[in-house]
Amino acid sequence: QVQLVESGGGLVQAGGSLRLSCAASGRTLSTYSVGWFRQAPGKDREFVARISRSGFATYSANSMKGRFTISRDNAKTTVSLQMNNLKPEDTAVYHCAAADSVLAGVTASAYDYWGQGTQVTVSS
Repeated sequence: QVQLVESGGGLVQAGGSLRLSCAASGRTLSTYSVGWFRQAPGKDREFVARISRSGFATYSANSMKGRFTISRDNAKTTVSLQMNNLKPEDTAVYHCAAADSVLAGVTASAYDYWGQGTQVTVSS
């Protein structure tokens, strides 16, 4: 079993950037495909981006393409989400999730493990 911890959230002005990280304990993150989701108050959890176990395949939701980039380090011990040109509507709790598969899907049900999340607040 793996435990996930997110970091890097915070308060930023519109147009700014943040870099979120997802680290694992219990088992190495390199054995999982990883996704990022977000949830704003009163809204459903929303897919943001995913990356394959190898790191070669990535996919981001349409509304984030060109602004958000998912990556994993060479040792695959962490997965990052670089967020640029942030907008107030990006305000949410961001969760990373891990799936015991080569490349998980874009729905929350495809993932087996979840972190507690990190708050991202974008002011206008």
